Amino acid sequence: MIKKATCMLFLFLSTFPVISGAQTLTITGENSSETIARNQFLLSPADESFVDLNKVQELVNRLNKQVYKHPVNATLNERREIVPEKAGAALDQEAFVKQFYAFFYGKKSASITLPMKEVHPRVNSELLAEISSKEIGRFTTYFSKRNKERSYNILLAAKAINNHIVFPGEKFSFNKVVGERTEKKGYKRAPVIIKGEMAEDIGGGICQVSSTLFNAVNLEGIEIVERYSHSRKVPYVPPGKDATVSWWGPDFVFKNEYDHPIIIRAASYDGKMIIRVLSSESAKIRRSGK
Repeated sequence: MIKKATCMLFLFLSTFPVISGAQTLTITGENSSETIARNQFLLSPADESFVDLNKVQELVNRLNKQVYKHPVNATLNERREIVPEKAGAALDQEAFVKQFYAFFYGKKSASITLPMKEVHPRVNSELLAEISSKEIGRFTTYFSKRNKERSYNILLAAKAINNHIVFPGEKFSFNKVVGERTEKKGYKRAPVIIKGEMAEDIGGGICQVSSTLFNAVNLEGIEIVERYSHSRKVPYVPPGKDATVSWWGPDFVFKNEYDHPIIIRAASYDGKMIIRVLSSESAKIRRSGK
């Protein structure tokens, strides 16, 4: 963007006369409204010929942050119906920079409406329909519904990974996708294993989600990148088939080696933790060198 802006600068130098004065630019947008002064963007107060490109980029970044709308991927609801995607929006930076330079090298104050462009989601309804057509992995574990706190933590973590899509060659990190387990997010204190001993901590129980996920994706076409076992046996998976996680410690990471995206479907209800892994009917394992 800065290099493009530099080229534009010299183009406008040959087109517009340089003038002094307190010209202002009023900028309006859906979530943005402000007025800036031309002299705020001078490279040097002693020379009004050149713009400070760093300040222009800072302005562009700030405005884009104010108006940016994240696109929403298409998802599957509880009845496996497709919920359509929603496009997002972002500042059209190239168009805005052109307007800014027209103001900077112009003769008077001006006002503009921020130019916007559509941001497309990575997953639309058509792609989702394709990659949800075939089940390639599944695993179920069980837990006691009587422990309300632990059950709720499992539910929160299951919701966090549900409908997550891993594209070919991408890695899935449990900690990154689920995020830090905090009381603010709703996680509760429940039993955890610390150095081989039972204790209580925020988010206790989510290792059942990561362990269920490990067993669901532990198949040909999925590379297990990072996995750690608990320091003692856990009751919900066979020995050696668990995956312990901690925000400040172990993570569970795997890589999609298929030539199509995979989608994780996770649900927790009635004492069951169920994870299904879906992809396309035509999904094949990518071979090295291809």
